[in-house]
Amino acid sequence: MVVLLLTAGWLVAAHDHGPPSAATGAALATVHQADLPPQARQTLALIAAGGPFPYAQDGAVFSNIEGLLPTESSRYYHEYTVVTPGSTERGARRIIAGGGGERYYTDDHYSSFREVLP
Repeated sequence: MVVLLLTAGWLVAAHDHGPPSAATGAALATVHQADLPPQARQTLALIAAGGPFPYAQDGAVFSNIEGLLPTESSRYYHEYTVVTPGSTERGARRIIAGGGGERYYTDDHYSSFREVLP
């Protein structure tokens, strides 16, 4: 559903992507695991297997300083690189793993997240 809002002379489109995020009150988009790029599905499999991971930074604590994910304790989230074909660097794609088993995908280096559904 798309809702159009008129605010201070600006027309803004708000997309309904599901229930609000606990952190922001804003809707958190979702994506089914089957709809992720193959490299993201491979990263999810590596997380489930406990590695090995392609980058030394994989498994590092993700601090959620953007506040886009639900608020949790400081060491609750960990980040994992999703390989970007053709990139010589880590790229912008990540899986964020929560301590409760939840997974989030970002392809824009933490500007937005989608909760990964089975």
